[in-house]
Amino acid sequence: MNWTGLLKIEIEAAYGSAERLFRLVDANNLHWKPDSGTNWMTMGQLLRHVSQACGVGCRGFVTGDWSLPGGKSMEELSPAEMLPPAEKLPSVDDVGEAMRLLQGDRDLALGMIEQAGEDGLANREIAAPWLPEIRMPLGHHILRMIQHLEKHKSQLFYYLKLQGQPVNTGDLWG
Repeated sequence: MNWTGLLKIEIEAAYGSAERLFRLVDANNLHWKPDSGTNWMTMGQLLRHVSQACGVGCRGFVTGDWSLPGGKSMEELSPAEMLPPAEKLPSVDDVGEAMRLLQGDRDLALGMIEQAGEDGLANREIAAPWLPEIRMPLGHHILRMIQHLEKHKSQLFYYLKLQGQPVNTGDLWG
């Protein structure tokens, strides 16, 4: 199997199960967050983050467009701008918005795989702007963006579980 085939399979699985988990979110719980610990996103913030966790990063790696605020470069961002605390993160207004954003991010990720092409995925070596000393194939970076989506999808799974939703391993993996 090549990078293109592998990444498309992983994207379809990750977004499919994320969409099913989104459907379990109670619209009245968008302001909910775990009550122990600190720096938790609300459910609405988490939905927003999950719905932009992969495709936006894929676009950054493929095109160099990271859509940074104020035209800044990655090097100009402060640590707080690079990784803001939860209370600074944007939220969705409703689950429907999150679903639309998730679909758009999926389409963007798939489009970026097509734009990169198999040769680019396999042979174009680049570094992540936040880790410039480590270069790896573009396909590996795209795979890591899918893993980013998977990790936050798992966070959503546990949020739902903490709220008493009847989720199980099948919901997480689809």
